[in-house]
Amino acid sequence: MIPVSAAGAPVAVARALNGQGWKQVGELGLALVLSASIGLEREIRQKNAGLRTHTLVGVGAALFMLISKYGFTDVLEPRLVVLDPSRMAAQIVTGVGFLGAGLIFVRRDSVRGLTTAAAIWVTAGVGSAAAAGLPVLAVLTTGIYFLVAVAFPVGARHLPRSATAVSAVRVRYPDGHGILREVLRATTAGGFAINDVATETLSRTQPGGEVLAGPAMVEVTLHVHGRRPVTELAAALSELPDVEAVLATDANAADE
Repeated sequence: MIPVSAAGAPVAVARALNGQGWKQVGELGLALVLSASIGLEREIRQKNAGLRTHTLVGVGAALFMLISKYGFTDVLEPRLVVLDPSRMAAQIVTGVGFLGAGLIFVRRDSVRGLTTAAAIWVTAGVGSAAAAGLPVLAVLTTGIYFLVAVAFPVGARHLPRSATAVSAVRVRYPDGHGILREVLRATTAGGFAINDVATETLSRTQPGGEVLAGPAMVEVTLHVHGRRPVTELAAALSELPDVEAVLATDANAADE
């Protein structure tokens, strides 16, 4: 006689489908929707890790969690083979940590990618919670993410600014026009103290060997601090005659 479950289906079939039913499909779908919503916010901000990356991280974490919960039921034996589903969750945290670290990079005087790396880490947690049968926590965490990513920067603009945090301003201009003196004068006149000045003559030779016409270009990097937004300084410097480009990195600005 074939053993039959309470619903009338053979027990063997019920065991074969364990972990692959509509419940698990729903949990995987929830991870898909929530992680994609986080990725969409990053995509709109044009970050390196956007919609596809966050969606795959969330769905992948959910799949690993489902495998941890249901993938080894065929080898379990009472008092003989015992598995710990939490071990897979711990490995997800470690693995995603390495992925997030790859998104953080330092460019000259600024560190970029911290918020995106944190978003990757949270997305993995959301996917894991969705697959662990904790939909309320998964949805709540997604809501908290949007609160932090969207509302917090608005409030941060009204916080007192650090007068000692050093920001970087890079100014590009043609050499030989005495523009550096005007740049320094405009910087101090704007209420900023200059910590350091570094100049670099840019190469006029293109990768193919072609030499650009016109005067040599110089890029000066100013390390400054003050209570006013450094973007205001950048706007003032960009209006100076013969200044070609200005790029500012505000130490007080929230990292994206």
